Amino acid sequence: MQGRPPQPAVSRNGGFALIIVLWTLVLIGFIVLHLTASGRTEIRIASNLVSNSVAQAAADGAIFEAIFNLLDPRPDQRWPIDGRPHEILVGSSRVVLWLEDEASWINPNTASPPLLETLLRVTGSDPETAQRLAIAIGEWVGSAASPRPQPALLAEYQAAGLDYGPPGGPLETLDELGRVLGMTPATLGAIRPHLTLFGPAEPNPATTDPVVAVALAQSAQGSPIAPPANQLPQDLSTTRITAAASGPGNARVIRFAVAQIGSALPQGYTVLTWGSRTESAPQGAAPEGAVTR
Repeated sequence: MQGRPPQPAVSRNGGFALIIVLWTLVLIGFIVLHLTASGRTEIRIASNLVSNSVAQAAADGAIFEAIFNLLDPRPDQRWPIDGRPHEILVGSSRVVLWLEDEASWINPNTASPPLLETLLRVTGSDPETAQRLAIAIGEWVGSAASPRPQPALLAEYQAAGLDYGPPGGPLETLDELGRVLGMTPATLGAIRPHLTLFGPAEPNPATTDPVVAVALAQSAQGSPIAPPANQLPQDLSTTRITAAASGPGNARVIRFAVAQIGSALPQGYTVLTWGSRTESAPQGAAPEGAVTR
């Protein structure tokens, strides 16, 4: 008896080929979708970078505008260095500027031990701790009234479990105070808003922040501080300029600079430091109308 003719292999293979084609199309679709999403993400990242760059350029430009304003030969045209906000436009960015006198705060590199001790007491340290820390800071920066031999200081730090000792030189950053023997994060956090590395040996009573003003008054009552021998020339001032720029795409950048300004300088000014910061208020207490920390 004659059997049925065999089925062509093409029809069976064609079904498998169709399934492979469909899965390939699905895979290609996923790849295209992934590439599209990645491209959009990269575009957003690039757009954010551009917006931040525009805002940073605006903040830097505003700082230079503030410096040039302080160089104006007409005193009545200069912005007062009082910590109050000044709003200007730089291109399409809105910039808020604060100008503060660096002499408003205490410079631990050059301040007298009595002034440092008083600041510590005013900010919450007990008298014994304040005295010990003031001496330790003086030994760290090399301004102690009665310096002890370096081996004795190193042995004291080693006895406390530390593998370093006081360098006997000026602080490079305020964070370095955290390495002083006996200094705690809480104590440093309390005194740091009232410190600077760019101010004179004694703050200016006319511009000090309230805490420094109290410390200065109490220190003077206990033992009057002699004026430093190396006072800056009368027309030379050191100003901290903080600029908060709001640019396109909701970008926000905060830049600051510390500049010395005076006729004795070659260009009329010298920038001592320049950088970025995360908080939006000036170093001292934010004035009314300013953006708070």
